[in-house]
Amino acid sequence: MRRSTACAAGSTAAPRSPCLGDGFIWYALILALPLRYGAAGVRPAIVMAVTGALGVALYTLLKHLAARERPFITHSTIDPAAAPLDRYSFPSGHTLHAVSFAWQASAHFPQLGWVLLPLTALIAGSRVVLGLHYPSDVLAGAAIGAALAELGMSVG
Repeated sequence: MRRSTACAAGSTAAPRSPCLGDGFIWYALILALPLRYGAAGVRPAIVMAVTGALGVALYTLLKHLAARERPFITHSTIDPAAAPLDRYSFPSGHTLHAVSFAWQASAHFPQLGWVLLPLTALIAGSRVVLGLHYPSDVLAGAAIGAALAELGMSVG
């Protein structure tokens, strides 16, 4: 029997860790940069917000073009440990944003890297462990996230 769990507030069915990559941590980071670093954090925060929006548009388009079913849909022996945010798996949007935001924030504020880089690795790995993505979905998301981060770094 398949079971899915949600990351809704107050849900006792799901552990909190799968929810870390759902965006709230990155929104908090973007808001915290100007608060913590003052004027030096404003431009990186704005650029991260813009590259985040570009990331959503890009991965949404790619998911519809590729129309790759998630592993738990294709393989009945995989029981997803969390509910997916959408139907298709390619590329991993969670990984895309984790790589993009961690890369940009760490480039501007290297002292954040010791927290953001392991967090990014955990988010990326969790996508496969949770049964929501194939490894190639995660690798593609990481590559796109890195490209978006480089784009952001070139303007910000």
